[in-house]
Amino acid sequence: MTTRRTFLASLAAAAAAPRATWADAGAPAVLAAGRDASGNYTLSGLSSQGAERFRISLPSRGHAAAAHPTRPQAVAFARRPGRFARVVDCPSGQIDARLDAPEGRHFYGHGAFLHGGEMLATSENDIATGAGVIGLWAPDEGYTRIGEFASGGIGPHEILALAQDRLVIANGGIRTHPDSGREKLNLPTMRPNLSLASPERGVLDQAELAPELHLSSIRHIALGPAGQIALAMQWQGDVMDAGPLLGLWTPGTPPHLCEAPPLRQMAMQGYAGSVAFSGDGKAVAISSPRGGEVQIFEAATGSFLNHWQRPDTCGLAPLGTGFLTSDGAGGMMALDTTGKARLLAHHPTAWDNHIIPLNQA
Repeated sequence: MTTRRTFLASLAAAAAAPRATWADAGAPAVLAAGRDASGNYTLSGLSSQGAERFRISLPSRGHAAAAHPTRPQAVAFARRPGRFARVVDCPSGQIDARLDAPEGRHFYGHGAFLHGGEMLATSENDIATGAGVIGLWAPDEGYTRIGEFASGGIGPHEILALAQDRLVIANGGIRTHPDSGREKLNLPTMRPNLSLASPERGVLDQAELAPELHLSSIRHIALGPAGQIALAMQWQGDVMDAGPLLGLWTPGTPPHLCEAPPLRQMAMQGYAGSVAFSGDGKAVAISSPRGGEVQIFEAATGSFLNHWQRPDTCGLAPLGTGFLTSDGAGGMMALDTTGKARLLAHHPTAWDNHIIPLNQA
């Protein structure tokens, strides 16, 4: 029979036992999904210089991942629209949990941790109404679903934690349905927006584009210094009519759109696949895998600075005073704000769209 003394002793021993950290997974700086030379889908942890720290097999193509801030877990999301995500123990590669979207929901490929990792938020679609939903899950309870709240728009895609209890939500405005694959069902009535929201208080602030830019789907976001938010857009009309693909927003003010010179604007082919601030926060970049183009702007003014070309480049993350980039040919590059790049590493992996920095607590 277990006595009170032995029970308390076992609790003390459990509390004293060391918990796994990201150091146990090789201390990666970023995560990236990809496809290897054999056609297998993977999730990798990499150093800031592009060296691979671990590689884990995924059952299908990954889009993005959310990294737990303290424990070495990553939530890998299927390419949208998907109905499940997997929680991966990165040191071992084992699946710790599977997140299944509730009946009538599907995921949009992104998630973010709140409250120091005590809550996971996921971007979702209410299939019946098309309304955007942010699902809430409890990691300490085996990633049990604990609630949801309205995203403030249609088609929430990337979401990021602005603070312990607040999210920035890119409501792309595009309605989809799992039975229709990636078909866009509401282009004439699109109303993309950025929402600042809290699970406890709902939408706190919101920014919309001008009516003539309603086809500019806000897809991806990045957080800069002093609360500045960068938004990357994808034009849903004729690419010759595409508007600016980068915006800067400080909550409480209108968004400021950043324009590239006409030829550079055309080179993006109406599509920005990723966005990131430089490591020092002084510049911001967007990428286009369709155009093989990265464009760099000054963060303070939104002025165009430089561009760099490389086929199928998309992934972006902060690195020093510049950027880390990835491409479909396996390259990991360091890009500075003058538009000069150097190869850091090359892997037998076709990297997918995103590089996810680990914001470790």
